[in-house]
Amino acid sequence: MQAGVQAGVQADAQSWAPHAEASVPPSAGHDHGPGMATGAGTGMGTGMSRTQAAAPHGGAPDPRIVGYDLAAEAAERPGGAGDPGGARGPAPEPAPTGPVEPTGPAPANPAEPPPPSATTAPPPTPPSPEHQTPAQGTRICAVCHAGTVTGDGYCENCGHAQPRERDHMERELAGLAAVSDRGHRHHRNEDFFAVAEGTLPDGSPAVLAIVCDGVSSASRPDDASAAASGTAARSLLTALPGGTHPQRAMHDAILAAAKSVNALAAAPNQAQQHDPYRQQNAPACTFVGAVVGGGLLVIGWVGDSRAYWVPDDRSAPAVRLTEDDSWAAQMVANNLMSEAEAYADDRAHAITGWLGADAYELEPHTASFKPDGPGVVVVCTDGLWNYAEAAEQVAAVLPGDAHDRPLHSARTLVAHALASGGHDNVTVAVVPFPAPRGRAGSA
Repeated sequence: MQAGVQAGVQADAQSWAPHAEASVPPSAGHDHGPGMATGAGTGMGTGMSRTQAAAPHGGAPDPRIVGYDLAAEAAERPGGAGDPGGARGPAPEPAPTGPVEPTGPAPANPAEPPPPSATTAPPPTPPSPEHQTPAQGTRICAVCHAGTVTGDGYCENCGHAQPRERDHMERELAGLAAVSDRGHRHHRNEDFFAVAEGTLPDGSPAVLAIVCDGVSSASRPDDASAAASGTAARSLLTALPGGTHPQRAMHDAILAAAKSVNALAAAPNQAQQHDPYRQQNAPACTFVGAVVGGGLLVIGWVGDSRAYWVPDDRSAPAVRLTEDDSWAAQMVANNLMSEAEAYADDRAHAITGWLGADAYELEPHTASFKPDGPGVVVVCTDGLWNYAEAAEQVAAVLPGDAHDRPLHSARTLVAHALASGGHDNVTVAVVPFPAPRGRAGSA
């Protein structure tokens, strides 16, 4: 195993994958230290969850959760709420714009009103807001499904703030899927992910998932996670078809991601729009990624985001593939505390490794495995493993058909975290092994 891979992971991996490969294949002219770059990018799509749940602490429902099912279903029906030009009910008859000819006999005295006629219909009643036809381009409220959303992001009917695009994100490809959610407590989602399909030199498929968790105590953590995940995905999609060994490609992708995060620190005195009084420091994030292709499963990480292996045969044990760069992990590794004692400590989640200009010497961890049979890799932030820390707990929540329904499985794991408290942003990618043949090359 490469020098940066902890011995605990190696031993754990060897216990279930006898053919685990630890060394990083050599690459000529490789730079092992972090550097500076001027580019950063993202690499994912968004969508709406179909999970529906009540507010975690009573009161008004969470607009990011309530209505996802209804809104998504309506968007798939012609004329539904998701169709800006569609009607939610019968459209009222248009009001007359010119003079109207009388339909009955003229009154003898023009000053007197005409006598009532049995054939004269009463004037139409104005439709209620929920039955009005929204104008083209109108955004319908995700909570009440009746009012329209004003320019400041609030519903003019019920007053609820609308979910921002990054509050809940989903992406599904032929061979994998990922879901990210803001959670119940954070004011924004500082996680980000990238998923993509590529090819190996022989034309066989390869799929990858990158998940990054912005460090909340740092400046611009949301920008850091977006830059790192997108840059790493692009690096892998370039290296894999060119013949670079997947483990070397992952190592180089982590370094490229670190450079993109370092570049965000070019203006350290830039004011924080959301919190102008926050101390300015370098943007930072954690990193975990998985590549599946050519019969190999390759993992890379820095920080405390994790990867788990869950075999399709649930009689076989599930395994955690990563070892946290954290205070708690150091205490356990040095036999200073038991795992239960370490993770019960307030300092447990203090990370000792991250991507960012103020990080210590960067040590990308990578490992490659050859699983004996099919299964899935769960790549996640601590927003999930706070509520399912052990591998067997992840396996217990993961649906049995995860290999065939990765998006459903990712949604299930995110819903578990939200139902368990949702105190943090939560991001989950589910990557089946082996890589299914699909639309290779899409991202």
